[in-house]
Amino acid sequence: MTSEMMTIRQMCDAFDVTPRTLRFYEAKELLFPERQGQKRLFTKRDRARLKLILRGKRFGFSLEEIRQLLDLYHMGDQQLTQFSRAYDIAHDRLADMENQRRELDAAINDLKEQLKWGEKMIASLKNPRSAAE
Repeated sequence: MTSEMMTIRQMCDAFDVTPRTLRFYEAKELLFPERQGQKRLFTKRDRARLKLILRGKRFGFSLEEIRQLLDLYHMGDQQLTQFSRAYDIAHDRLADMENQRRELDAAINDLKEQLKWGEKMIASLKNPRSAAE
């Protein structure tokens, strides 16, 4: 085995993923390890692809979007198509994430108000006399 190749265990350790994750990405045709019998050997290309897959997942890209981006690598235009498509997907994803954050901030503020109300209700039920005064 050359230093260019990594076993499934080495990949798991290097990228903090499980063997099941790597087999899943292989089944989804996102990774293409070489086979020596039952042994999977991952190339430098597989490592680069896994890095992009994990980054895409972290940003909330779907596996289909990630697959499309990886497939655009060999378009012959110095990755212009790939970079442009990745930029468009990332731009849309950022807008979605910012909208989700706004919605989450509003929900957090509403919940804080409900908790304040709940505290007052609990206090008044514990001590009805002070609430009436």
